[in-house]
Amino acid sequence: MAHAKHMSAPDGATGILVLADGTIIWGKGFGAEGEAVGEVCFNTAMTGYQEVMTDPSYAAQIINFTFPHIGNVGANHDDVEADNPHALGCIVREEVTAPSNFRSAQDFRLWLRNNGRIGLSGVDTRALTRMIREKGAPNGVIAHNAAGEFDVDALLQKAREWPGLEGMDLAKEVSCRQMYRWTGGRWNLKEGYARPGEADESLPHVVAIDYGSKRNIFRNLADAGARVTVLPATTTFEEVMAHEPDGIFLSNGPGDPAATGVYAVPVIQKLLETNKPLFGICLGHQLLGLAVGAQTVKMHQGHRGANHPVKRLADGRVEITSMNHGFAVERETLPANARETHISLFDGSNCGFELTDRPAFSVQYHPEASPGPQDSTYLFEKFVDQLPK
Repeated sequence: MAHAKHMSAPDGATGILVLADGTIIWGKGFGAEGEAVGEVCFNTAMTGYQEVMTDPSYAAQIINFTFPHIGNVGANHDDVEADNPHALGCIVREEVTAPSNFRSAQDFRLWLRNNGRIGLSGVDTRALTRMIREKGAPNGVIAHNAAGEFDVDALLQKAREWPGLEGMDLAKEVSCRQMYRWTGGRWNLKEGYARPGEADESLPHVVAIDYGSKRNIFRNLADAGARVTVLPATTTFEEVMAHEPDGIFLSNGPGDPAATGVYAVPVIQKLLETNKPLFGICLGHQLLGLAVGAQTVKMHQGHRGANHPVKRLADGRVEITSMNHGFAVERETLPANARETHISLFDGSNCGFELTDRPAFSVQYHPEASPGPQDSTYLFEKFVDQLPK
C-alpha cells in the first residue's frame, strides 16, 4: 500500500484501488475495464460471492472479500439475487482461476466483464480489512486498464469528491419500476428452483415494498404459504391498500435509511395504523425503526458476511446469520412499545425488535440467505402465521 500521488504502475499491474485518504493499492485487474467510485467495505463470507455481487443492498459499494479464493467455482444462472450486479466491483487475494464446479455456466471473470463490473486481484485483502476496521469504510475508486495506464491524481480527486453513503437514497435506483406478482419457490439441488406457477388466490396476500429486495426473500415468503405482490419503493399508502393486502413486507436495500425514510416512513406509519401484520428485513428493519420514532446511525465498519452470531433474547438461542448493513437502529431511541428481540454477539448492536401493541416486527439480518442454514427461516413462518387464512 502506497501513499504517493504521483507514481506509475508497477510492472504487470493492470488494476488499482485509490482511497480518499491517498492510499494506493495496485493489483491485477479482471472483469470489465473502466473505473467506479463508491464505498469500500469487506465481506467475510466463504461462499456466495455471486449472491453478494447481485444483492441490491451493495449498490454504490466495492466489496473486499476476506476469503482468498473468490471466483473459482465460476458463475451460474441460479445464484443471483437481482437481474444485474449492484456491487460496483470486487477485490480478491488470489487470481481467479478456471471454474471448477458442476453448476458453473460461465467463468466469473467473463461474468463480471459482461456485466460491466471491475475485479482487482493480488491484493492483501486482510490488510485492507484491518485498515477498514481501524479507520472505517472509506470512499475509493477501483479501476482496471489492460495497458496499465492510470491517471492516479484524477482517480484520487474522484474518490475525494464522492459524497459518501450517508445521506444518500439509493432505494429508488434499485427498486422495481412497476408492480409485479412473484411466482416460484426455493431452490433444491435436484430440481433447482420451484417452477413458477399461477399464485393460489386462496393463500394470504403479502404486499412487499421493494427498496432493493433479494429474490430469495420472496421465495421464502411463497414457501411459507403466502402469495406475494411486489411494489416499487416510492409506492403510496393508497397504492398498497388498493391491492387489499393481508400483510405488508418491507424489503432490504442500499443507502441511508434516513434518506429513504423521507418518503418511506410516512407510508409505513399509515400502514401501521391499519394493524395489519408487518415484517421488515435489513433496510426494512431500519425504516420500521424510523417509523416508530427511533433513530439510525452510520456504523464504523458495518456488518457484512455469512457468519454473524445473533442472540434471540426470548430464549437465548444463537442464530448464525448473514448480514449486509452499514447503518443500524440505535436501541436507546426505540419507543416504549418496541421490544428488542435480537442482538449481535459481535458488538451488541440491535438486530431485531417487535411492537407490543400491534403485529409488526423486523430483523437486521437476512434470514433468507441460509447461513445457518435454516436457523432463521422461522421468521417467515411467524409472519405468514399472523396473516388471516
